[in-house]
Amino acid sequence: MKTILGINAYHGDSSACLLVGGKVVNAIEEERIIRIKHWAGFPIESIKWCLSDAKLNIQDIDYIAISRNPSAHLHKKILRTLTKIPSLSFLKSRLSNVARIGEIKSEIAAAFNVSESQIKAKIENIEHHMAHIGSSFFVSPFSNAACVTIDGFGDFVSTMRAVGKDRAIEILDWVEFPHSLGIFYSAMTQFLGFWNYGDEYKVMGLSAYGSLGFKNQMMEIVKLKDNGLFELDTSFFLHDKEGVEMVWENGQPVIGKLFSDKLVEMFGNPRETNEEISKKYQDIATSVQDVYENTFFHILNDAYKKIKVDSISLAGGCIQNSLANGKITQNTPFKHLYIPPASYDAGTAIGAAMCFWNKISTSTKTFVMESPYLGPEFKNDEIENQINLYNLSKKGCQVEFIKDETELYKKTANEISAGKIIGWFQGRTEFGPRALGNRSILVDPRRSEMKDILNQRIKRREWFRPFAPSILEEKTDEWFEQGSSVPFMEKVFKIKEEKRKLIPAVCHEDGTGRLQTVSVKMNPKYYKLIKQFESLTSVPIILNTSFNDNEPIVNTPKDAIECFLSTKIDVLVIGDFLISKVSA
Repeated sequence: MKTILGINAYHGDSSACLLVGGKVVNAIEEERIIRIKHWAGFPIESIKWCLSDAKLNIQDIDYIAISRNPSAHLHKKILRTLTKIPSLSFLKSRLSNVARIGEIKSEIAAAFNVSESQIKAKIENIEHHMAHIGSSFFVSPFSNAACVTIDGFGDFVSTMRAVGKDRAIEILDWVEFPHSLGIFYSAMTQFLGFWNYGDEYKVMGLSAYGSLGFKNQMMEIVKLKDNGLFELDTSFFLHDKEGVEMVWENGQPVIGKLFSDKLVEMFGNPRETNEEISKKYQDIATSVQDVYENTFFHILNDAYKKIKVDSISLAGGCIQNSLANGKITQNTPFKHLYIPPASYDAGTAIGAAMCFWNKISTSTKTFVMESPYLGPEFKNDEIENQINLYNLSKKGCQVEFIKDETELYKKTANEISAGKIIGWFQGRTEFGPRALGNRSILVDPRRSEMKDILNQRIKRREWFRPFAPSILEEKTDEWFEQGSSVPFMEKVFKIKEEKRKLIPAVCHEDGTGRLQTVSVKMNPKYYKLIKQFESLTSVPIILNTSFNDNEPIVNTPKDAIECFLSTKIDVLVIGDFLISKVSA
C-alpha cells in the first residue's frame, strides 16, 4: 500500500498527517507538541510522531505532499511584482518562504539524520486551495458536491469554487490577490483591538452584542459582483500597495497592520487592545459579521446555480466562522454539508495528501473522515508514571484508580453536577481547533455563574466569548431549533427559547450555542459520561471548553497534569484515574 506524508509547512498552524492506502491513519498540529500556538515553522515533530505512531521509518514513505505550490498562478505573481511595488521586506519574506518550500526533502533528511538519497519519497506540491478542497471533499461522504474554500490567501488566491465528482475536482473560478474576504475580516479584527493571529473568532462572539449601525459602510468595503464573487475596495487596506509584514518564522505567526488610514477616517479611532469595548465597537463587530455572511451566502447561492447539486463541502480559514455555517441551510438551497474537523490551514496537510492519492489511485472513494481523534493516546501505565513523577498524592491531591468505567462516569457526572470543574483527558488527541470530548474542560451548563468562574479561574479570556454545549446526538432536536448532526462543533444553532433558561452557561447573548453532537459511535466514553449526567439532571448536555490555559490544547498526560496543577481545575479524570484536589 502506498504511504503518503502530508505536510502544511512554513505557514500558520503547521501540521502533518499520514495516509496509508488512501486512509488517514493519524494527524497532528506542531503546536500540540512544541506548545506554541499556531506554530508556523516546519512541522518536524509532527512528522516524527506520525511515523512513530504508524511504526514506519522515513525511508518507508512513498510520497510527500505539501499544501503549497510556488508555481501556481506564477504568471499572475510575476505580473504583480512588475506592476506593484510592495515593501522590500515583504518581497524578501515571500521569496524566503518559497525557497523553503523547495527545500523540504533536505530539511527532513537533516532532522532524521539520513542523506537525501535515502529518502525515496517524491515531493508533490499541491496548490493551497486545492489542498483545502481536498481536505473536505475527498474525506466527505459525498460522491458529487459543490466545493468552496475561502480564506485569507494561499498561492495568490483567496476563494475558489469547484465541482467534486468521485476522485476528481473541476475548478470553476476563483478570487485572486488582493481581494479576500479573510483579509477583510482580519483587518476588522485588528481594528477592534484583537491583534493576535487567529483572533477572528473573538469578533464572531462579540457580534451578538451589537446592532447593524455600520452595515452601509461595510458594504462600501466589500462589494458583491454579478458573477457570484466579490471584490474589496483596496484603498481601505495596506496589502495591495504596500504589502504587509508577515512573520512565518519558528514561532507564533505575526501579521502586521492590514488596514489603512482610510478605514480610520470612516470609523474613527481603532480600539486599543485594553480599551473598554464600547457600543460602537460592538456595532462594528455585528456589522462585520453581517456583511461577511451576506458575501458568503452570495458565493454559495451562485455556486448552487452553477452546479445544481444539493451537497456542498467547505474548507478554508473563513469556514471556522461557525455562526455563518449554522445558517447555510436557511440561506441557500444546499441541504447536505460537510466541514472537516480542521477546515483551516492545518487541515491542508490532509488535503494535500488526499489530492495526490486521488490522482494516483484507481480505486473508488472509500474513506470518510467521521472521527477527529487522530493524535496520540496513552495507556494507564504511562499515565501512572506521570502521576508518580509529579508526586500528586503529596501535593494535596487524592488519586483514585477506577477500573469499572461505569463507576468512573458516575463519579465524574456527580462531580460536574456538584459544580466542580473537570479536566477530561481520554483517548486520542483531537485534530483541529476544538476540544471534542478527549481533551476537554467540562462543567455543568445549568449554572449561569460558570461562565464567569471559567473565565476567572481557568481561561482568562474576554467576557463576551461563549462556551459550547456538547449534547447527546439523539436529543439535538429537543433542545435546538435545527436538529442536524454537528460532530466537529462547526456550526452555531439557536437554542429553543423554552430551553435557554435551563442551560444558561452555554446560551450566548443571541440565544445560540456552538454545539457538538456526541454519538456513541464516534466517542463512546464521552457519550456515556453525558448520559450519566442526564440521568442525574435530566439535561443531556455538558459545557465543553478546551483543556488549556492560554496555550495549545493539552496533548500528553504531562501537559494535562501541569495545566491541572497551575489552574483551579477541581478534578482531573485522565484515563482510569480520577484525581481530586483536597481542600486544605
